[in-house]
Parts: sequence; C-alpha cells; structure tokens
Amino acid sequence: MRAFADLLDRLIYTRSRNAKLKLIADYLRATPDPDRGWALAALTGEVDLPAVKPALIRALIAERVDPVLFAMSRDFVGDTAETVALLWPEPAEKRAYNAEPLTVAQVIDRLASLSRSDAPAVLADMLDRLEADERYALLKLATGGLRVGVSARLAKTALAQAFGLDVDAVEEVWHGIAPPYAELFDWAEGRGAQPTAADVPVFRPFMLAHPLEDGTVDLADYAAEWKWDGIRVQLVHVAGQTRLYSRAGDDVTGSFPEVAAAFATPGVLDGELLVKGEAQGGEAASFNALQQRLGRKVVSAKMLADYPAFVRLYDILFDGPEDLRTLPWAERRQRLEAFMPRLDRDRFDLSRVIDATDFDALTEIRAGARDSAIEGVMLKRRDSPYVAGRRVGLWYKWKRDPLTADCVMMYAQRGNGKRSSFYSDYTFGCWTEDGELLPVGKAYSGFTDEELKWLDRFVRNHTVQRFGPVREVEKTLVLEVAFDSIHESKRHKSGLAMRFPRIARIRRDKPAAEADRVETLQRMVT
Repeated sequence: MRAFADLLDRLIYTRSRNAKLKLIADYLRATPDPDRGWALAALTGEVDLPAVKPALIRALIAERVDPVLFAMSRDFVGDTAETVALLWPEPAEKRAYNAEPLTVAQVIDRLASLSRSDAPAVLADMLDRLEADERYALLKLATGGLRVGVSARLAKTALAQAFGLDVDAVEEVWHGIAPPYAELFDWAEGRGAQPTAADVPVFRPFMLAHPLEDGTVDLADYAAEWKWDGIRVQLVHVAGQTRLYSRAGDDVTGSFPEVAAAFATPGVLDGELLVKGEAQGGEAASFNALQQRLGRKVVSAKMLADYPAFVRLYDILFDGPEDLRTLPWAERRQRLEAFMPRLDRDRFDLSRVIDATDFDALTEIRAGARDSAIEGVMLKRRDSPYVAGRRVGLWYKWKRDPLTADCVMMYAQRGNGKRSSFYSDYTFGCWTEDGELLPVGKAYSGFTDEELKWLDRFVRNHTVQRFGPVREVEKTLVLEVAFDSIHESKRHKSGLAMRFPRIARIRRDKPAAEADRVETLQRMVT
C-alpha cells in the first residue's frame, strides 16, 4: 500500500496534466503485478467492493473517537476518508505488523471476498496496520471514490505512454480484459500479443468536437445537424451480445435494457440516448426526463413505461464485421441510412441533417431552436473519417447561447479534494410573488480561483446558521447564473431544475431584492 498511497498523495497535489501522466506512468513501470493492475483499475473506476460502505466506516470511527470530535473534524477537513485516516488511533501492538506490509492486491482480494458482517473487523485490522496516508488510500480504494483529478482516459493515456502503446488501441481492448489486466501488461512489456476485440462487444473511443469559437464554416464542406441534449452512447452488437457504452466508456446496458434488447443487428453505432415525451408527441423529452433513468442498476416496469428510452443515431462505425471508420462522413451517412431499415423504429431514429443554404441561414435556424431536447448544432466535415478524440478542423459543436438569471446565494458547502478547505458549492434561489426565496439550483463552477477566495470569505463572514457541513448565509449576494435549459421538477420546492448551472458573474453591484423571480424562470421552461 505504501507505493499506492504515495501515488495518490502526489496526484492530489499535482495540477499539471503532464505531471500526473508521468506520476502514473512511473508507478506502472516500477510496480509489480498484480498491484499495478489493481491500482489502474482503481484509477479508472473498475474496482467494486460492495461489502465496504461509508456507513460502515463511520460506525468504525464512532467506536474509537468521540462522535462530536469526528463531526467537527469532518466539517473542517471536508472528506470522510481523510478525517478517519487522521483520527484513527494507533494500536499498541502495531509493531508486530511491520514485517508484513499490505499490498493493494491483498487488500482487494480480502475485501472482495467478505460478507457485510465480516467486513468491519477485517477493515479495522487493516487500518490498524497502516500509516495515516496508507489508511486514506485504503479507504478511498474501498469506497471507490479516489477524487485525485484523474479521469479514466488520463489513466489509460498514462499506461500507453509508459509502454509506448497507442492509447486508442488500449481503449479498443479495454472492456474485453478484466482487472488486474495481466494480458494488457504482457502486451505492454512484450511478453504477449496484442489482445483482440474479436467476438467481444468492446468500446471504441468516440470522435469528439471542438467548440466553434467566433468564426464560420463553409456548408459546402460541412454538414450541420442538431446536437441533441441526452447522453452520447455507443451501441455494440457482436457474437450475440449487445452493450451500450457512455462517452466515458462506462457500460450502461443495465440502465437501458429495452434499448439493448432492441439492437440485435451486428454492428457498432454512435448516437444520443433520449427519452420520449408525451407532450412532444413521442419526440424527445428534456434531459430532466432522461435523468430519471441514469445510474439505475435495476429498472422497474413503471420506470420503463413512464420514461421510454430511444437512440437518435448520428454515425456508424461497423456494419457487421466491416470497419467503416476510415470512410468519409458522407459515405458513412449513406451506410447509416441503409442500415436503418434493420432497426426497431420504436427504439431508433436518425438525426436529420439541417437544411440550410449558407452559414447565415444556419445562424437564424440555430437562434430559433429552443426545443427542450436541442443543445445546439454539430458541424461535421463531409470528408472526415471517424477518429478518436478531438481533431482540429473535422467536427465542431456550436452550442446555443446559455440562458441566465440573477439569483441570490442561500447556502454554501465545502468542496472536495483540493477545494476541501473552501466553501465552493453554492445553492441559490429566486423570489416568489410573496417575497419568499426558493432554491432553484446549485453550482460549483464558472468562477476563477480569485473569485473562489472572495466567495469563501463572503460565506465565512456572512454565515447565519450551520447545518453540519452546510452554512446558511445572509441573503445579500446576487450571482448571475448561466444554464443550458430549465425544466419542471417535482423534486424541488420551486418546481424547477436547471441544466448545467454555473456561476457566470458575481453581481456585487446588484441589491438582492432586484434578483429574478421564480415566475421569470417558469417562462423559460421548455
């Protein structure tokens, strides 16, 4: 655990992407199997230890430390694992353990085989054997929330750089190999052949777009289509198996079983997962409707009926075993159109190309698009192959201008990781006709580091009540909030839910009484 703990500690305090890549690469080269494979699985979110839950950890520390002291410490530190790691008492017999240090593989093998009744004693014994930073690494490993600023893609890139591999080739075979990735490291170090994706429904990296900044493109060279506001998915059917993958490469098949069951034609498709809306006559509903389905491991019959999912298709990567990714977009579009009759019309449709004579005409069409499921416009070069990642000049995304509202800060909470010392998560509200302030959203982005320091001081100096880690503040600060769309929501007292809210501006010049009203936001609902 020592090397893994050192790695996490350095990653937490390293901001540079290249420096993080080097730290992970150095660790993977220096660490033996299977520890490095399990560490890589932890960094990519592939470790699942169901016997260890946050409640178990809180119960263990409550047996050893005054609960009031723990609550106060947790509020100050901002992270349960770090608080427990620091407060955990040193056992009197710890010296007896020093001859046999724990490894990452031992920890995972032992915790993965536990029942929930056996887990407390085993986890406590492990914590007794470790130093504070190792305890922190153990708890993060056990609960699956590393929060060290490393995405799955970054970890895979570090692996590729460490051993001179192509990261897209790594992505191609990733889902066909289980942790601790022995075949992957055999290939990386020249002891084995490259693993194959044949007859395995693996994930292929998505082609992504650059934002279209202040500029135009020639529609003779670029096709325009709507950017739909769902989640990007890849559908893979091979050897009788179907998988749905999110943009991050997560397997979301279980959350949308009806879509997976409807895709039984060999091939790989790229599209947007959406939910049908009754008000739209069966067309796509808002993202808020889709959100009811996301992250559910078990989907009830009622959920399937109330929020029926479908995929609006953008592209085709494979037609049966034939790889089409090197073909230009225009040819792939023709192949996709020819593929459509083989699909279930209730679960799949085709994202249409926007008919615009020139860029000025497209600008007008985009400006008038406030459909609840439209996020903007995609511009795709007609001769572009399907290549992983973002390549300059091939695809552009031209999101519609955000909506804005002036809201009043109501509550603040500490952030996580490098923000754990700052109040960086803000709940804000708007006024009702009766002068009541109702929460309408929560945001934790959009501001600079200097603005964060200012906001943190404001929270500390204007706190009126505390509710555990949350502070209620004086209702005097106005925040201009930008958001992509707003929808009705039964889960919120205001009846509204914002899509991607972020702080656009701190309105120190504006009195709180002049902030927007809830009825103003209601008129923005799509």
